[in-house]
Amino acid sequence: MLLTVDHVTRYRYDRPVRGLVQSHRLTPASNDGQNVLDWKVSVTDGLPGGTFRDGAGDFVKGWSVMGPVSEVTVTVSGRVETRDMAGVLRGHREWTPPDCYLHETAPTRIDATLMAVAEEVRGFTDALDAAHRLSALVSEAIVYTPGSTQSQTTAAEAMTQKQGVCQDHAHALLAVARGAGLPARYVSGYLLADAEGAAHDAAHAWAEVWIAGLGWVGFDPANECCPDDRYIRLGSGLDAQDAAPIRGVSRGPGVESLDVMVAVQSVQQ
Repeated sequence: MLLTVDHVTRYRYDRPVRGLVQSHRLTPASNDGQNVLDWKVSVTDGLPGGTFRDGAGDFVKGWSVMGPVSEVTVTVSGRVETRDMAGVLRGHREWTPPDCYLHETAPTRIDATLMAVAEEVRGFTDALDAAHRLSALVSEAIVYTPGSTQSQTTAAEAMTQKQGVCQDHAHALLAVARGAGLPARYVSGYLLADAEGAAHDAAHAWAEVWIAGLGWVGFDPANECCPDDRYIRLGSGLDAQDAAPIRGVSRGPGVESLDVMVAVQSVQQ
């Protein structure tokens, strides 16, 4: 499938700030499941910094904007040819050992409720079966409800209130997979959610679980599936903050507000 992406993130400040610095994970890497044909990231009045590929194989680029400035827009556009790999990540160059992703973070800290879910796969001899079962249990436990949680909501909190968004599904799956002894990581990216490619208010997120002998396998509990050719993978990390497409800091007392628009469309090849 040939997908086009238009992603606009607009930062506004109620008082001009003296400047800002950002780190972007906004450029996808090509692998067996996706071939990046062209891709462009721009920042209004931005000065591009260094670019490197981190240990997880994700591209990271720095940007700075000199102030005073009251509004900054980050624009992403590109074309990616995708292929359905049944969720398996192949051809992705990385160097970080999978066991690093057993590390617990604040949003993915396991509690008694999450541990009870992890215990559901005790005795499973096939790790892939266990991962599929855990993803299904998370889907059942957390009803997808836009606006029901915040960026700071933890996996345990989402499980308690039984509703959340894709970030909460991913965090919960990370917690229970790690609780079952399976390395797992958070993935940010894009999803063709409908045939019309309607604009969305955010990018998408899912999880990858390490399966010995197979490698990283993606699971999207929010949509009850494994990533296929509707998905574009951007970057990964221990949790949402670690894998955030944009991270930054501004200098000055201005209060920041944020608007995001994402449109993913399928076009004729």
